[in-house]
Amino acid sequence: MKFTRFFIYTVLVLGGMSSCNKLDQEPKSTVSKEAVFNTESGLKLYSNSFYSILPTATDILRGDNMGDFVARKDVPDFFRPGAFGPRQSTGWTWTALRNINYFLENNNSPGVGEEVRNNYNGIARLFRALFYFEKVKRFGNVPWINKTLSNTDQLLYGGRDSRALVMDSVLKDLDFAIQHISAVSEPTRTRITKSAALALKSRICLFEGTYRKYHEELKLQSTADEWLREAAGAASAVMDSKLYSLHNSGEETSYRDLFVKQGVTNETILNIAYSTELGVYHDANWYYTSASYGDRLSFTRKFIHTYLNRDGSSFTASTDYRTKTFQEETQHRDRRLQQTIRTEGYARVNGGKSVLTAPSFSHTYTGYQPIKWVEPDESLDGGARNAYHIPLIRYAEVLLNFAEAKAELGDLSDADWAKSIGLLRERGGITQGLTSKPVIVDAYLKEAYFPGINDAVILEVRRERGIELALEGFRFYDIIRWKRGELFTDEWNGMYVPTLNTPMDLNGDGKNDVAFVTATPSQTESGVIYMNIAGTVNGQPNAMILSEGNKGEILWMNHVPRVWHDRMYLYPIPESDYLMNPNLKQNPNW
Repeated sequence: MKFTRFFIYTVLVLGGMSSCNKLDQEPKSTVSKEAVFNTESGLKLYSNSFYSILPTATDILRGDNMGDFVARKDVPDFFRPGAFGPRQSTGWTWTALRNINYFLENNNSPGVGEEVRNNYNGIARLFRALFYFEKVKRFGNVPWINKTLSNTDQLLYGGRDSRALVMDSVLKDLDFAIQHISAVSEPTRTRITKSAALALKSRICLFEGTYRKYHEELKLQSTADEWLREAAGAASAVMDSKLYSLHNSGEETSYRDLFVKQGVTNETILNIAYSTELGVYHDANWYYTSASYGDRLSFTRKFIHTYLNRDGSSFTASTDYRTKTFQEETQHRDRRLQQTIRTEGYARVNGGKSVLTAPSFSHTYTGYQPIKWVEPDESLDGGARNAYHIPLIRYAEVLLNFAEAKAELGDLSDADWAKSIGLLRERGGITQGLTSKPVIVDAYLKEAYFPGINDAVILEVRRERGIELALEGFRFYDIIRWKRGELFTDEWNGMYVPTLNTPMDLNGDGKNDVAFVTATPSQTESGVIYMNIAGTVNGQPNAMILSEGNKGEILWMNHVPRVWHDRMYLYPIPESDYLMNPNLKQNPNW
């Protein structure tokens, strides 16, 4: 469902919205320029069309289905040997850019005051910056186009501009937007404001700064700190404004409420609005509970191990952490764990009655079943029936951007830690380490995730980012910018199974939920799902096995190979576009 569903689009067919086969084509108008550009209402109406650039609810809800920290029903083609290349690649589309450039070229009517014109030009340039950010993330070097093109324009068949030129232009657009967008905040959180522009600047500059720092092949490391300082400054401006704060109702469910409750919280900077009254819904429950419709995302045990104990200590510091059962390992942890996956005490509503509900192996592959986006009411599980808003920018992300940029600069003070990571952990119920930055490197994080990082602060900020933003669509490109693509080939591991043929109570409600067997017993226990972990089934490798044969961690789809090559840090130019314009040149090794 597009964000822009909520706006009137009588001007969508205005010149600049036509489709393109190369980069752009001539505009085709059905509304005169004067009717649009001579009044503020016309400018506002046109600017509504820019919002189609924003992610949709589908983009957000499925945004982490290629993350390193989730198992799913199948291996994405992107990681399968020989399954993905230029022929399968997509995304080389430019229609939205033409629409923006057409607006900027024509928003010059003397009938509209300069301040008003600059406000809407600022909005347009913010969206142009976002458009180009997404293109650079995906393809690296791209053509910088800041005007509308005719069918005969030589730029249609030109090459790509350097990353440095394009991103410097993006930064100029961001700064213009921040300077000229007039609205600082607005109550529905569905419109672009100066605060949203600052938050997006912190996101974009953090990405670019860390990408340049860790991707030595760009030969742009000397400029990385400039981008990191821009990121920290933009995030700090949002923080200093005091317009936003972390949602903290005082309840243990404050974190999860952000993702399943109706209405806008003071943590929301920009969101996609949905409404029961207007009959506009998304499909979060269906996607995350269906055994057939969605990707059946399940967190890996490796990621679950990153959640701290509630006293602030590392869970993996315990000598027996590898053999703890599901019930044991989900006790006394960061409260965000119990608000992200099904654990003890989790309940769903069936026919108006609240029922304790364990992880269901009719859906999960690892035992770590997501609940972050799932409303408790089971009647919402089939079809698009959810009406809560989808956050696009949260204040929590701004705090994380600030902390990471400062940490990468080696400039994060104890005070900075306390007002960013400390606040996030405090909401998670963590009681220690909230006011001073860490000084000891966490051995598990370093060994399992980031062997090249020796800075305790950077490691902890990355831990926090993974936990706080899980399933919000950040993880794939976080791994890309940190240059840790090898993580995508890690085993999809699940909970520890101590013995076969023994039913397990996963949520402590006195009822057994699952048993792992090599053959279904002749007599079964009601309510128990029997999972066959035999090495082969009908002569084929079993998708689910245990790491030690008759005990150990669940391993899912180990028989399907996954690969990583450094070329995969960028997508290939789609074959059809490359053949149409060979001057684009293909990305390396594709």
